[in-house]
Amino acid sequence: MGGQVVKSSKEVKIGDLLKIRKNQIDYQIKILEIPKSRIGAKLVPLHIQDRTEKEQYEILRLRKMSQDYYRTKGEGRPTKKDRRDLEDFTSDELTEGNTDWDFFFSDLEDSNED
Repeated sequence: MGGQVVKSSKEVKIGDLLKIRKNQIDYQIKILEIPKSRIGAKLVPLHIQDRTEKEQYEILRLRKMSQDYYRTKGEGRPTKKDRRDLEDFTSDELTEGNTDWDFFFSDLEDSNED
């Protein structure tokens, strides 16, 4: 609030601009009106204005897409087989013996010995 870190019990006024960090996204909310009594969550958007930058929503969208890539919602925890398949897919082939790079560097070493 006003560039200051405040507690959640801090009173807000009409026109205050709040910067809220949630899930590594910076939301900016402007207070338009303060209701006279408590209201439901569905009515809150009538009293605030969202001023969050579009880039922040793009970051959120990309993060959700990257999470969905690995596992679709509702599949639960990965099984041991899933983990092993992922390890096989992402494993570094250099630890499994000779690779094309080993042959490339051995050719260079042979030419340097001459």
